[in-house]
Amino acid sequence: MKKQTLSPRRQVLQLGAASVAGLAMMRPWTAAAAEAADKPWLRKTLKIGMIGVKGSLTEKFAAAKEAGFEGVELNAPGFDVDEANAAAKETGLIIDGTVGADHWGVRHTDASPETRAKALASLRKGLEQTAAVGADTMLLVPGRGSDGTADECYKRAVDNISQALPDAEKLGVSILMENVWNEMFYDPNGGTDQTADAFAAFIDDFDSPWVGAQFDIGNHWKFGDPAAWIRTLDKRIKKLDIKGFSRETGKFTKITEGDIDWPSVKQALRDIKFTGWLAAEVGGGDLDRLKEVSRNLDKALQCNESVG
Repeated sequence: MKKQTLSPRRQVLQLGAASVAGLAMMRPWTAAAAEAADKPWLRKTLKIGMIGVKGSLTEKFAAAKEAGFEGVELNAPGFDVDEANAAAKETGLIIDGTVGADHWGVRHTDASPETRAKALASLRKGLEQTAAVGADTMLLVPGRGSDGTADECYKRAVDNISQALPDAEKLGVSILMENVWNEMFYDPNGGTDQTADAFAAFIDDFDSPWVGAQFDIGNHWKFGDPAAWIRTLDKRIKKLDIKGFSRETGKFTKITEGDIDWPSVKQALRDIKFTGWLAAEVGGGDLDRLKEVSRNLDKALQCNESVG
C-alpha cells in the first residue's frame, strides 16, 4: 500500500492545531501554578490563649481575624468541638492546629507507667478533637529531661508517643514536636553554638510521615543559631512558632525587640523552601495588641511576600 503523504499546507494546519490544543491544556495548569506562587509564603496564626478579647469564642475569633490573622490554634483536648466549628464557620478564621493542653504536667517521659498511660490517652483524645475541627497538626512537648537519664527519657518518649501513630494516620493529623526549654536534645548549661542534631535524630527515630517539628524560632536562640537549626531540621519542619529573645538580657521579648537575626532566619526558611503556618506565641491582649503582634510578624519575616 502506498504511504499517504500530507501536503505542506495540511502539515502546517495539523501542527498549528496541535500547538493550540497543547496550549489549551497547559494554560489551566500554568494559571494554577502562577496563582499558587502568588500566595503569601507565610500564613499568620496564633495561640488561642493570646486572644484577650472578652466574649464568646466567636467574638474572640472575630478579633483575631480583624487583627490580621488567618488561623488560630486551640488547646487539645478540652475545648467544645461544636462551639469551635461554629465560631470558625461564622468568622472565617481557620483552626489550623492544636497544642497539647497538658503535655507539661502529664508527660510521656514520666517514670510512672500510669502517668505515661494518661499522657498517651490525652494525646489520642487531642488528635481526635484536632481532626474534628478540620485541623491537621497537634503540637506536642515530648517530655522533660529531668524525668530520668537522657536515655530513659528518650526511650520513654519514643515508645509512648509511637503508640498514637496509628491514630494520627487514621485521623490525618500530624504530631509536631516543639523545641522548648525541657532539658531534652540540648544542654541547658551549654553554650550558644549547640546544634539541632539530637532533635532531628529524635524525630527520625519515629520513622513516620506523621511526626515532624513545629519549630519555635525564638526558643533556642540562647543555645544555638535558629537559622542553622532550620537548615538541619529542613523538611521535618511542618509549622513554625515565633517569639523574640534577647541574649543580652537572657529574656524572651516581643518579636521585634530581641536580638534575633531575622534576615538570616528568613533566608534559611527560604533555602529549605518552607511555606505555611507561622504561629505567634507571645504575650497577647486586646485587639490593639493583637494588631501589634500581627505587624511584628510582618516586620520580622515579611509574611505577605509571595510563595514564588
